[in-house]
Amino acid sequence: MPSPSFLSRRPPPVLLLLLSLWPIWAQVPVAATPTATPGSPDCPEACACEPGGQANCSGRALSAVPVGLSRRVRALLLDHNHVRALPSRAFVGSDALRHLDLRENGLRWVHARAFWGLGALQQLDLSANQLEALAPGTFASLRALRALSLANNRLVLLEPAALGALPLLHALSLQDNELSELAPNLLAGLPSLNALRLRGNPWACGCALRPLCAWLRRHPQPAPAETLVCVSPGRLTLSSLTAFSDAAFSHCGQPLAPWDLAVIYALGPVSFLTSLATCLALGSVFTACRARRRRRAAASRPRRRPLNSDAGWASPADPGSPAAAAQV
Repeated sequence: MPSPSFLSRRPPPVLLLLLSLWPIWAQVPVAATPTATPGSPDCPEACACEPGGQANCSGRALSAVPVGLSRRVRALLLDHNHVRALPSRAFVGSDALRHLDLRENGLRWVHARAFWGLGALQQLDLSANQLEALAPGTFASLRALRALSLANNRLVLLEPAALGALPLLHALSLQDNELSELAPNLLAGLPSLNALRLRGNPWACGCALRPLCAWLRRHPQPAPAETLVCVSPGRLTLSSLTAFSDAAFSHCGQPLAPWDLAVIYALGPVSFLTSLATCLALGSVFTACRARRRRRAAASRPRRRPLNSDAGWASPADPGSPAAAAQV
């Protein structure tokens, strides 16, 4: 039986070349995503970069934020270094950063614009540092922030202006600081907050703690819940913050509304000037009445006849006078 015509033909040379190279192609692995090495354009020097945009600079004895951060970096690990201060725009060029870890750096000072340009940042860890205060507007630009840790610092006071309005923040850690109270409007700018860590602070259970106690009642923490107790005043020592109802603050004055403050600021100078004018008018009337009374008293007083100084005139009672001698 004759063979088919296509089997009897000789394969073209190009096909034979491709078939001869097939064993080599089979041994070549599939190309993986390249990993940036330290010093490359996509990775800062002294850091190790991994696929997925993570720059690991942990424990490298760095004293400042490394320069040359790429826009591809999504996570920057700077924990366990010696970054003592964060200047203005410390992370310029990292506008795609999502996670920033600055734990245990001995950080003492943060510029109010240190985090400008990180509009996509979602997680920020500043725990285990030496922060005592935060400038107004420090976190105002982090509108996408969802988790913030300020635990284990030296914060004595945390102003609402430092946090600003963070509409997406749902987790805030303030534990192990020196906070005795929270500003009344601090939690008002955090509408999505549902996890608040507060243990390890010397809470003073007074009127200033009323907003915090109300927030804790509205947001019960899942078990095991942390125990928050008062350390002052003496009669409330070791009392739980969650045990205070709104009636316990009935003796506290309500904070003034913005309209009330506007009225006070507007009427304050007017009332002062009115009081001053009234005092001047009353003083003038009193002075005029007193002067008139003195004039009346002077007019009603009898006038004394002046004594005659003539040498030839003598009193009748005087025995040495001529008149007395004539009478004798």
